[in-house]
Amino acid sequence: MLRRLSLAVAVTATSTATAWADPAPPSVRTDLMSVYQEAAANNTDLAAARADYLARREGVPQARAGLLPNLSAGAQVSDTRTALEQPAATQSRSATVYQANLSQPLFRADRWFQLQAAEAVSEQAALELSANEQNLILQSAEAYFSVLRAQDNLASTKAEEAAFNRQLDQANERFDVGLSDKTDVLQAQAGFDSARANRIAAQRQVEDALQALVTLTNREYRSIEGIQHSLPILTPMPNDATAWVNTAAAQNLNLQASNFAVDAAEQSLRQRKAGHAPTLDAVASYKRGDNDGFGLSNPNYTGQNYGSDVSQRTIGLELNIPLYSGGLTSSQAREAYQRLSQSEQRREGMRREVVQNTRNLFRAVSTDVETVQARRQSIISNQSALEATEIGYQVGTRNIVDVLDAQRQLYSAVRNYNDARYDYILNNLRLKQAAGTLSPADLQALGAYLKPDYNPDRDFLPSDLAKAGEAQLQGE
Repeated sequence: MLRRLSLAVAVTATSTATAWADPAPPSVRTDLMSVYQEAAANNTDLAAARADYLARREGVPQARAGLLPNLSAGAQVSDTRTALEQPAATQSRSATVYQANLSQPLFRADRWFQLQAAEAVSEQAALELSANEQNLILQSAEAYFSVLRAQDNLASTKAEEAAFNRQLDQANERFDVGLSDKTDVLQAQAGFDSARANRIAAQRQVEDALQALVTLTNREYRSIEGIQHSLPILTPMPNDATAWVNTAAAQNLNLQASNFAVDAAEQSLRQRKAGHAPTLDAVASYKRGDNDGFGLSNPNYTGQNYGSDVSQRTIGLELNIPLYSGGLTSSQAREAYQRLSQSEQRREGMRREVVQNTRNLFRAVSTDVETVQARRQSIISNQSALEATEIGYQVGTRNIVDVLDAQRQLYSAVRNYNDARYDYILNNLRLKQAAGTLSPADLQALGAYLKPDYNPDRDFLPSDLAKAGEAQLQGE
């Protein structure tokens, strides 16, 4: 009697045959937190966001400078030659003047509102930087679990290839003893060739996923730790979509940043309107130099120069009342009003998007919980269906096509199960990001379920399912 094929046999055969392919011993494998820390230190997008924040916050001291004293100092050196026609004479006069000027704004409404706008922009930039830092947490997890997903997919395609190869061997054996015709061999060969092509494509996907990690962190990785199947699959806490939406409305970083964008636009509008307001400055100056530099001259001018130095002190108030600037101030105010309307509309759009994403992700996580359990049961059902189909094939009630289809469905169920697990993990993190609560602590919590000696060729399937399959075979 021909030995029936099962998922457990394929897993065992593949794990043994590819033990050499395990990319690194457990001691040198990288965990999730290490990947995140490397990304935080080397990610170019985050570095650019940090530079943008540092640049934008400089708007505050720049705006404040318009309300602080302005002190300047200078010197003037000149030489003047004067030619007289009657009587004919030429006179040379030189002058050197040193001066210092001080100006202190007393009433500058436009500059005050400009400072308020700059402070709002600085707060907006800080929140946007925090949002980028939070997004890097999610990017690190997505890149990390993309590698694990690709490795598990590769392991399942290897097991599938081994199963189809064994099925091809069985078809050849049955053909040699006259129990089947050449069609069965050709069908089995076609199934094996397809599985081999899938395995080659899966290998490329693993390399692509590892390259994405390099792009994120600027570091090469030989191997990373895998996630255990014992990871709890739980519904979101609190298990209430409205509670998550309320948290997102209060804590979502991008939404908070949009609030400051509106504040900045409001202050900019006030600044433009204040262009119609008068300005008042206190001014003081001090000059010292020879008298020629001050324009002093002898009323009974006979050609001689005064040789003594002169000093001059001035202090006063300077009032400026704008009357008409060609419509510039009114136009700038209208522009600022439209910018305010733009920022308000963007904030409303952001709010709606946050609400939508939060509700969708809450439903996604809730669905993922049930999907993981359903996919797990699907593996058991498809494994039983495959074994029943193989029995039918051996007794002549099923054909080779039925067996091949049953095998494809089984390995498809395995891949769907693993996809559901990783979808659950990532959707959980995305839900927390939408709510504004995602932090490195969430990655540390996942790190507790990482397996340093994870071998995809052995561990892509839950151990209890593999043991159940082996028990079924031993009980034949």
